[in-house]
Amino acid sequence: MSNATLSRPGRTHVPSASPMSLLVGAVLAVWLAVVVALGARGLFTTAPGTPPLPILLGVVVPLLVFLAAWRTSAAFRAYVLAADLRFIVAVQGWRAAGFAFLALWAHGILPGMFAWPAGLGDIAIGITAPWVLAALLRRPDFAASRTFAAWNLFGMLDLIVAVSLGGLSAFLATGAAGEITTRPMALMPLILIPAYLVPLFLMLEITALLQCSSKPAHDASLA
Repeated sequence: MSNATLSRPGRTHVPSASPMSLLVGAVLAVWLAVVVALGARGLFTTAPGTPPLPILLGVVVPLLVFLAAWRTSAAFRAYVLAADLRFIVAVQGWRAAGFAFLALWAHGILPGMFAWPAGLGDIAIGITAPWVLAALLRRPDFAASRTFAAWNLFGMLDLIVAVSLGGLSAFLATGAAGEITTRPMALMPLILIPAYLVPLFLMLEITALLQCSSKPAHDASLA
């Protein structure tokens, strides 16, 4: 969402960012800085056998802020509904990097109970993102399809399952010597995944679903 004006004839014009775009960018930057600062101090870690409440708060609080802004700010609602779905889908392609969870499991750093579901779910979303993006580029009204909604819902479910299994794994940890736990996920740099990227991806998928629900529903396929 940007406002564009031509200052002089013949000059190339550069779109200016809207105040809401600048505000959202600033909030994202501050949020990232806070997570990095807290993670560097180990403030997301918990004792074995206890619920990882700091990480859960790191996921839930940003989502509550997002939903509160949606409910209370007309300007923010307009910003969300005008967001470029092509960009949102393209960003989801980065989730193909979920193979890193499997690599960490193979090296004995993360437990399979968490790494396999989290990794495979992210890979599934990441490798299908190009096809979803291609469908949007061919037919913008694909955004109103049940297929598009289902893809985003699956992406959300994957993240929710990953966070839940990560929390359960931490809760079941005994603290025994040599035990493989999800503790590395509470430390830098991996803490950036649950405390920043997970809620950010959830916000993007919620944004896509909000736009989807604002359009007339119809059936469409990726073909």
